[in-house]
Amino acid sequence: MVNIPGGKMIMGSSAADGRDGESPSREVELQDFTIDTYPVTNADFREFVRAFVFEDFVSDDLKSKVTQKIEGAFPEKDTAEDGYHGISPVSAFPPQNSYGLYDMMGNTWEWTSTPFRSAQPMYVLRGASWIDTVDGSANHKARITTRMGNTPDSASDNLGFRCAADDGQKGGTKKDKTEL
Repeated sequence: MVNIPGGKMIMGSSAADGRDGESPSREVELQDFTIDTYPVTNADFREFVRAFVFEDFVSDDLKSKVTQKIEGAFPEKDTAEDGYHGISPVSAFPPQNSYGLYDMMGNTWEWTSTPFRSAQPMYVLRGASWIDTVDGSANHKARITTRMGNTPDSASDNLGFRCAADDGQKGGTKKDKTEL
């Protein structure tokens, strides 16, 4: 995990076409946190599910359903312009920032713990995915500020996550969480 120092930053976009809470840009203050260098890979998650969840807590019927979702088929219309069909390996491209974090946008949407304002329970996804384009002609605009909401039971090969943790609650006081 990489330590990210807290501080003030500008979040969001001033673009006229910002949507889903992406705009307007605004100043936010973040507390120190740590975040995984890479998203959790399908192989890592599959191993976790098989080793932990499947062993003791899940029925055979549910095991079969989860395995089918984890190992689902990739879309057939990917042009593979980047050399990969569907998602790419997590280290296929250089880090996208000075912290050495990989795949922060454009490979898979990444789940956050931030609730998404909606009539049904949803959470914010950030970063766009391999099916998004710079101009937004296919799905969403692929830019670092892009966000959308999705229901927690959603599964797709273009959805992922990485682990992150705050620096703990110092002095016994709870810190307000910044919306992502």
